[in-house]
Amino acid sequence: MPTIRWTENGSARTAPWHSENAAPPPAEVVVVDDRTTAKSAYRLARAGTGLLWRGDFHNARQLMRAMERLFDRRRRKAPVGDDPATLFLAHRAERAERADLLGKLLVRLEPDHSLDLRRAPDVRAACAHAYGSAAGEMCVSLPELLGVLSAYQWHQKGVEVAALGARVFPDYGVFSPIRGEYIDLVARAPWPTGVAEPRVFDLGTGTGVLAAVLARRGAQVVATDINRRAVACARTNSDRLGLADRVRVVEADLWTSGRADVVLCNPPWIPARPTSDLELGVYDADSGMLHRFLDGLTEHLTPRGEGWLVLSDLAEHLGLRTRAELLARIDNAGLRIVARDDTSPRHPRAADVTDPLHAARSQEVTSLWRLAAQN
Repeated sequence: MPTIRWTENGSARTAPWHSENAAPPPAEVVVVDDRTTAKSAYRLARAGTGLLWRGDFHNARQLMRAMERLFDRRRRKAPVGDDPATLFLAHRAERAERADLLGKLLVRLEPDHSLDLRRAPDVRAACAHAYGSAAGEMCVSLPELLGVLSAYQWHQKGVEVAALGARVFPDYGVFSPIRGEYIDLVARAPWPTGVAEPRVFDLGTGTGVLAAVLARRGAQVVATDINRRAVACARTNSDRLGLADRVRVVEADLWTSGRADVVLCNPPWIPARPTSDLELGVYDADSGMLHRFLDGLTEHLTPRGEGWLVLSDLAEHLGLRTRAELLARIDNAGLRIVARDDTSPRHPRAADVTDPLHAARSQEVTSLWRLAAQN
C-alpha cells in the first residue's frame, strides 16, 4: 500500500494509505483539529495538502460540509448554452474537483479498524465489511469513511424489491438496486415463445437481484460478474432467498460458456469513463460492455432464445449516444428487435429541478429490449 508521512508532536510518523477510488496519497500532510477554520482547511486542501484530523469526529464532519459550501460558492460558472453533453462533462468535472478537495480531509484507522477520535462512532464492523479483516493501521479520507458507513447501513437494512416480495442486501462496492422500475420490466417480460422453464444467463449480476427475480419465475440462472465483491454478494442474496439451487454465480468477464434461452444484461447506462471501481455500475467507457453483449449474443443463444437488454436512454438525452447508433449496433450484431417495453424513472432526481442535468433526466425512459438472431 502507498504510505503517507507527517510530523506530529515533533516526531515523524507514517501510515499506509488506502483509497477505494485509487486517489494517490497527498505528498504533504499536516495535522489539524477543532481549531482549524474552514477557510484555512480549504486553502490547504486546494494546494494539495492532506489534513489529518485529530479533533472531535462530529466537528470533522462539520468542517467537511463547510469546505463543500466554500467550494460551491467559489466554483466556476456553468458553461453558457444548453448543449447537454457539455453540461454533463462540466458537471462530472465539478464533482471530481469537489471530491478531490474534500478527499484531502483524512482520518487514521487503528490496527483494529477503530477510530480514535472524540465522539467517534464504532466503525469497526463497517470497515471490516468494506476492507476485510483488520491488518494494521491505515489512513483514509473522511468522505470515503462516511461512504463506508452509509454502505454498511444499506447492507444491514437491505433494499425492498417488490418483484421479489423480499429484501436484497448490497455489499460495499456493489451497485444497489434502488431503481425498481427496471426490475419490474424484467419481472413482467414474457419468456421466448415455446420456452417454459428457460436457462438464463445474467451478465454483470451485481447484487443478483435480476437473477433472483428470474429464478423465482422458474428459470435456471447462471449469473456472472467480474467484481469479486459482487460475486460474493449475489451468492449470499441467493442463499438468503432460498434460490441457491436455481442460481449459480460465477466470476467471469461477462460471458460464460454455453447457450441460454434468455441472456440478460443490464450494463452501465452512461458511456463515459469511470474514475473508480465504485463507478463501474454507472459508467461504461465507450459503451464497451454494451457492445460486447450485443456482439457476442448470437453465439450464446439457443435457436428460440432472446437477449434481454435493460438500458436507459439518458445517454441519448445527454448527447453521448444516439438512438440511430444503438439501432445500427443491434443490426450489425446480426440481431433483430422482437419487442421493447418502456417505463419512466421514479427516483427523486428525475423531478429535481435544481439538478444541472434535470432537462435530460426528466425525459429519461428505461427500456427492456428483447432481441433475437436475424432470420
